Amino acid sequence: MIDTRLAPYAAFALRVTLGLLFLAHASLKIFVFTPAGTAQFFASLGLPGDLAYLAIATEVVGGLALVLGIYARIAALVTIPLLAGAIATVHGKAGFFFNVPNGGWEFPAFWIVGLLVVAALGEGAYALRPSAKSISA
Repeated sequence: MIDTRLAPYAAFALRVTLGLLFLAHASLKIFVFTPAGTAQFFASLGLPGDLAYLAIATEVVGGLALVLGIYARIAALVTIPLLAGAIATVHGKAGFFFNVPNGGWEFPAFWIVGLLVVAALGEGAYALRPSAKSISA
């Protein structure tokens, strides 16, 4: 049974948390590794270096959309391939647990599930622009 009084706030909390995680990851790529360094890392994986800039932009735009509740269902679905790519290129090879070098795939996989929940539930409370009918306060 879903508590319809609290569900919009739970969806809001999940949406904002997932968005903040994307903004934190983008900040790491921008301010610590630098965009050029991130591009070099992507190239070392055999990926086009320019793909790093797309990944950073996706994290920033998707993260902001989730935090603000602007078409968050769509943002959730658009950011899932980014995490799936991270599992396929880096984290999957490191095993399951995230405590190993390059981190395992448990955290990005859990993050994908959270994004799928946002896509299914909708934005929840305090969304600036809901993408479709969703649980709202």
